[in-house]
Amino acid sequence: MDNRDAIGSWISGPRAAAEDMGVDFGYRGQRLGLPEEGPGSVARFGRRIGALCVDWALCVLIAYGLLARGDWQASGNWALGVLLVLSVLTVGTVGFTPGKRLFGLRVVAEDGGRIGTGRVLVRSVLLCLAIPALIWDRDGRGLHDRLARAVQVRI
Repeated sequence: MDNRDAIGSWISGPRAAAEDMGVDFGYRGQRLGLPEEGPGSVARFGRRIGALCVDWALCVLIAYGLLARGDWQASGNWALGVLLVLSVLTVGTVGFTPGKRLFGLRVVAEDGGRIGTGRVLVRSVLLCLAIPALIWDRDGRGLHDRLARAVQVRI
């Protein structure tokens, strides 16, 4: 018997090993009462990264043109502030940033309603810190979404 069957290989990871042993984790969003596929399901990682890249590019362009006066090095620093403002204003009002809208995503509260202003602010600040966004739970939500009791869903 190969020991990798019992502990999982370094490629597949511990979740795959546990699933091979019969553990049922369910699908992403099942614990939140969300559908497995289609509108309202938890947004996948690729879509979320694509939306963030679009938002970041937009913020860098705004910072370069309006705040940094044509200095590319300074525009990177200003872009983080622009991202914070963009996220608070757009997610707090319509539930999505321009990048999220382009990729068909929306940020909602765990109960499916609109996320409140305070929670949007907490979520946005944590997103700008980057580390919380890189730590995920079983449903694929970043720590920033989990602490704000929010979830990114497909529309």
